[in-house]
Amino acid sequence: MSAQTISAQDIIDDKQLTISFRLLLGLYAIIPLCLLLQLLDSWFLQGILLQNMPSNPKHFLLFQIIFGTPHIVASSILLASNTEYLKLYKLKIILMTAAIIVVFGVGSLFIPYKALYVTVAAWTVYHVLKQQLGVGRSLYRLPDWVFYLLLWMSVSAGIFVYIGIFMKNSLDAQLLEWIKLLAGGLCVGLVCTALLCERYVTTQSGRYFLWSNVLLVLSSFYLYVQQYYFLAILIPRLVHDATAYIFYVVHDYNKHHRQPKNSMYYYAARCHLPIFIVLPLCSFALAFVLQSYGDDAFNAMTEFFFGVEMRKAITLGLLGYLALMHYYTEAFTWKQGSPYRRFIGFSK
Repeated sequence: MSAQTISAQDIIDDKQLTISFRLLLGLYAIIPLCLLLQLLDSWFLQGILLQNMPSNPKHFLLFQIIFGTPHIVASSILLASNTEYLKLYKLKIILMTAAIIVVFGVGSLFIPYKALYVTVAAWTVYHVLKQQLGVGRSLYRLPDWVFYLLLWMSVSAGIFVYIGIFMKNSLDAQLLEWIKLLAGGLCVGLVCTALLCERYVTTQSGRYFLWSNVLLVLSSFYLYVQQYYFLAILIPRLVHDATAYIFYVVHDYNKHHRQPKNSMYYYAARCHLPIFIVLPLCSFALAFVLQSYGDDAFNAMTEFFFGVEMRKAITLGLLGYLALMHYYTEAFTWKQGSPYRRFIGFSK
């Protein structure tokens, strides 16, 4: 999703919510907090935090339930619960579903696992950083070639950090050192690119957003080098997910607060649930159920009816499909002029 200047015609009435750039910028406060935590642990706590943190965030089911999965589920609910959106994008969804089946279903029989993993990792990093850089694009007002140079520098560095963290147990030490060096070199290039961007950014808020996104990558790289892998992933994950939820909730409030336009908000109104909590509540609850019980329940059903075990059909199959579809659909559903954007406005 990206933020562009929105016209008055896009705002239906004066009771609509707008997304505050200050609120979005405030999410980046997680960066100094995590850096301070790491420094306190290194200097005063003798590394107690480092020794007790998971080396891979996905080792904690709680991490997946809180971060990552819920906002992907929320995105799917938003699309599926508004039938006009589903009808509009139906063909794209069908074609992408077929592509996912071919590449990750049939293709997995021939394509090495690591190649598929790196592909998904690269797409994940691109999705996260494209959203964050895109949100502030109307504030930077960079020429396209400068913006995309900044984006690809960020993504390239982020991909190597991601691979260094999540594949550290399956790669040899020499290759991991090369990955670290490449990530460091790209971070230097990212800083140089940000200094180039300074020539074009004319507002203070634009500079704040620019450097906040640069620090998003640099802080993850620093924490990765210091082996605080959990914190290195937590920073971009929290900023990305919280930003997405702000967009989703504002969209749903502006669309449904006067009169519910789908069954989810109709029944929520009957139960006197505030609009602000409906989508977060549904997505977190569904993510919890699917992550905690989905595999066992589905496996029990297939064993009972067909005598076949299907392990990780939900957490790897269904949620993996929803994640890939999320990366794909978010690239166009939030573009300027899309039906989603009719219900989104911005304020300083």
